[in-house]
Amino acid sequence: MLGAVFVQALLAGPLPLNFSDLISIAGLSSQPSPDYATTVLLEIRLPRAYSALLIGAALAVSGAAMQGLFRNPLADPGLIGVSAGAALAATLWLAFRPVLLPMLVTAWMLPLIAFGGGALAALLALRLGQREGQTSVASLLLAGLSINAIALAGIGLLQQLTDDATLRDITRWMLGSLGKAGWTEIAAATPLLLLPVLFLPRVGAALDALLLGEAEAGHLGVNVEALKRQVLLLAVLAVGASVALAGMIGFVGLLAPHLVRLMIGPGHRLLLPASALLGALLLLLADTLARTVAAPIELPVGALTALLGGPFFLWLLSRLGGRVGLL
Repeated sequence: MLGAVFVQALLAGPLPLNFSDLISIAGLSSQPSPDYATTVLLEIRLPRAYSALLIGAALAVSGAAMQGLFRNPLADPGLIGVSAGAALAATLWLAFRPVLLPMLVTAWMLPLIAFGGGALAALLALRLGQREGQTSVASLLLAGLSINAIALAGIGLLQQLTDDATLRDITRWMLGSLGKAGWTEIAAATPLLLLPVLFLPRVGAALDALLLGEAEAGHLGVNVEALKRQVLLLAVLAVGASVALAGMIGFVGLLAPHLVRLMIGPGHRLLLPASALLGALLLLLADTLARTVAAPIELPVGALTALLGGPFFLWLLSRLGGRVGLL
């Protein structure tokens, strides 16, 4: 399904392409394609589809790992303040860049500053969540919620102080879009997004043991503190790079693990890689809809994922009668 949707994402859009154009541009056919087809495919649609694959997979696998770490099905990869911290840093840059640092207004600065803001927020949450050298999950959760609230309040205040043009930039950033980044920014973010996708599935057995409790997992040979640090670091990389590349995109990291858990069960050794695949599929579908459903107007993909994911999640909660769990 993911392969078929990826090909459809390359072909669909306000300027439609057909499969023969794709074959010709790939060099597998001698039949010429229109002059515009190569530019549209390689410079517009392929980077968007590739970004959707990476970001969707990274957010979903991080969400599944965070739910296992917190032993809470409502945990989200942005729970420890990464998304809000990145958004606050990006908002500060958008609001004050022309006044303070006009010589540094480049395509690289916004993603870099957003990632730095997310990393600082996560570092603060981890610092506040430590008790006697150990990471307290409850304290970490409360610290993340507090940082989220403070960052969102700061964003709201900055929105009141900016002009209309800057306000539109901030709004577009908050709603998310996969069309912002070019190949240069994507190349810089790719290693940060691939690390969670490749390495989080390796801790599936340890997360299964953690479902029994931290003490029980320790008796089974799991280094619980090292597991916490590893999962949190990889989740920070995933969310920070995602927000830096595409802005705020919600519900993918929350919804994909739930859907996979309903289909194949709670075992993390299968849940984590399957969540990555489904997260990539969901975000790729959402971005294709965002580009085509109201063409030539493009809808914000972050708003679309929330609009589609929120009602589905409410339906899921009502269907299960509130019995949502990891087991």
